[in-house]
Formats: sequence, C-alpha cells, structure tokens
Amino acid sequence: MHIQLQSEFDDVLQPLGNDAAQFFLAASLYHARKISFASAAHLAGLDFEAFKSRLMEHFNQGYIVADESVLEDIQTVRELS
Repeated sequence: MHIQLQSEFDDVLQPLGNDAAQFFLAASLYHARKISFASAAHLAGLDFEAFKSRLMEHFNQGYIVADESVLEDIQTVRELS
C-alpha cells in the first residue's frame, strides 16, 4: 500500500528529517498499542535504541508499560519480600 500525504504535511515533516512520516506512523501505531515496540522500530526502519531515542525526543516517553504489568510486578515484589 502506498500512501499519498497531503502537501500540507511536507511543511511539518520536512524539518523532522528523512522518513519522518514513516517514524510517526509507526510510533502512532505503537502508542495506540496496535503493534509491538519491535514491530514499530522495524516499520520505522530503526534499531531498538534509535527508535526509543526518537520516541523520547518527540513524545518524552520511550517504552509504554501497561498498568497491568506494573501492578503484577508490584505484587511479585511483595510476594518475594
């Protein structure tokens, strides 16, 4: 599938570097929890660290950790202590 962006996006995306549209689409799918971090990094054409770094740069957040995971970890720590 090839996507044709409206020309108005050019002014916004151009200063953000090459493949900015690809990165932001992958990041949006990751933030919407439609794809994994690894899949998003791959779709963005970046390795794990580069993708995390760009997420931090543009969203002030790298990995998304589900609340359920945090609660499970807290429960595990309580059980172990």
